[in-house]
Amino acid sequence: MDLYTFGTPNGHKISIALEELGLPYAVHRVDITKGEQFAPQFQTINPNGKIPALVDGDVVVFESIAILIYLAEKTGKLLPESGNARYATLAWCMFQASAIGPMMGQVGHFTLFAKEKIPYAIERYSNEVQRLFGVMETQLAQHRFLAGEVYSIADIATWPWLAAWVNFYKAPLDGEKFPSILRWFREIEARPAVQRGVKVP
Repeated sequence: MDLYTFGTPNGHKISIALEELGLPYAVHRVDITKGEQFAPQFQTINPNGKIPALVDGDVVVFESIAILIYLAEKTGKLLPESGNARYATLAWCMFQASAIGPMMGQVGHFTLFAKEKIPYAIERYSNEVQRLFGVMETQLAQHRFLAGEVYSIADIATWPWLAAWVNFYKAPLDGEKFPSILRWFREIEARPAVQRGVKVP
């Protein structure tokens, strides 16, 4: 398998999954700071010009959640085959893709990268991230992992964004307000495959 990626939360989702699954893969670094994701050669793999993307023989998959589902179904691991557990896992994956990633991304943009600091935007997106943390806290207070009692692609999808929140945005997790998130975060952080995956590329 060939993984086209960069050191972002979305990129780390896939390298962590590959490490957890023990699958062999070659890494192709796509430097998004230099616009390499817009190169014609890469856009034949992902016409949307985003990392990550995965090529597995004749199969080409882009969008990080789609790649996670593909890898889970290929191996029969990290995603239940049927029933409520499967749909809970997929729902929490979509929660990450539609809420956690975009809202944290907006906080990052307006606090770290925007040429002009816009207090309204920073407050709006920061407040929404805190609300989403509340959703996660409620779930994780009742369950060991996001989709229930079993580690899954939902956790792999979400954890790198919280790692970026802590390590890149320099916004610590409030252990008093969100003790269950902090417990979950530290448990996943300690996994050897996660530690390997975040070093890729």
